[in-house]
Amino acid sequence: MFRHIIAVLLLSFTVGSAVAQSVLIPSPPSIGAGSFVLMDPFSGKILIEGNSHERLPPASLTKMMTAYIVERELDEGRIALTDMVPISVNAWRTGGSRTFVKEGTQVSVEDLLKGVIIQSGNDASVALAEFVAGSESAFADVMNQQAQLLGMKDTQFVNATGLPSPEQYSSAYDLALLAKAIINDYPENYPLYSEKNFTFNNIRQPNRNTLLWRDPTVDGLKTGHTEEAGYCLVASAQREDTRFIAVVMKTDSPNARAQEIQKMLNYGFRYYTSERLFSAGQKLLDSQIWGGQSDHIKLGVKDEVFVTIPRGSKSSLESVVDVDNVIKAPIEMGQELGRVKVSLDGDVLVDEPILALEGVQEGGFFKRIWDAIRLFFVQLF
Repeated sequence: MFRHIIAVLLLSFTVGSAVAQSVLIPSPPSIGAGSFVLMDPFSGKILIEGNSHERLPPASLTKMMTAYIVERELDEGRIALTDMVPISVNAWRTGGSRTFVKEGTQVSVEDLLKGVIIQSGNDASVALAEFVAGSESAFADVMNQQAQLLGMKDTQFVNATGLPSPEQYSSAYDLALLAKAIINDYPENYPLYSEKNFTFNNIRQPNRNTLLWRDPTVDGLKTGHTEEAGYCLVASAQREDTRFIAVVMKTDSPNARAQEIQKMLNYGFRYYTSERLFSAGQKLLDSQIWGGQSDHIKLGVKDEVFVTIPRGSKSSLESVVDVDNVIKAPIEMGQELGRVKVSLDGDVLVDEPILALEGVQEGGFFKRIWDAIRLFFVQLF
């Protein structure tokens, strides 16, 4: 099959000049944590990492998955925030950090979700797990299935709380993937992660993420601590149009986990920016189609496309679209007909399929004959 390369100047960024200056970026800061990672949740780019795939006890970072599954159930309409959840003896007796729900009462899903996210309530986590799946062990099975769907290859859950278990583990990279899903999949619920306090049963408790007070750009996500896990934190911040997720595991103190997260976030925002190159369903070009009911077909990308690049390097981005040389009807909507590539200083940052944004049926008999004759002479010369 013959192909041709079409250089395109896209509205979302500028094709760079060969004389563009290189952007100088220092080495990342040293991070005092057993495992850590800094990720762009839109492009998935990793900027800093250390032992990021090491399997470690996640402590209460586990509750991010508990909350994510509840948010999924809400989104799919199987439960509602106003649903009243019966509090079992098992949930009431769960130790560790608590929301202080009472056995035999009923508490709304909304209050329990706040208890999980803001107060890190183990009792609230168990109550929601039992409500969604019937038992905490059944809920853990759902957690593991969801982890597989998200690509969390170094994660296994056995409970909804993060209370110590030798069979429960995760990694900094996997927890960044989970935070990415929380932010992107259910943005309507994400503001809960930035709430600084929650009062339930006349007991007011603060969010343990101290960065919510220290840095106004930080708006989530979750802390964790056990003796085995050390002090852990998954945090996210947004400055202008750029957002980063930072994860540290196995630090020595609450102050250390906040300090190391802050170092990574400051480095990321100082030297990098996240750029949206294409919108979902954006048309990149019209291409000729032969033997169809129309003479042209719209081609573009299915999903949003982001890149994480050094600040000041946007003008150096270069793009090409590689499209099938001859496109013949019929074509189905979503059919792949080429690829778009975006590079910076010779490194390919984006390699996405170019899809038909519309379907084109075969034309009538005489239209097909006429196009076949035209195509013959076009290919001849």
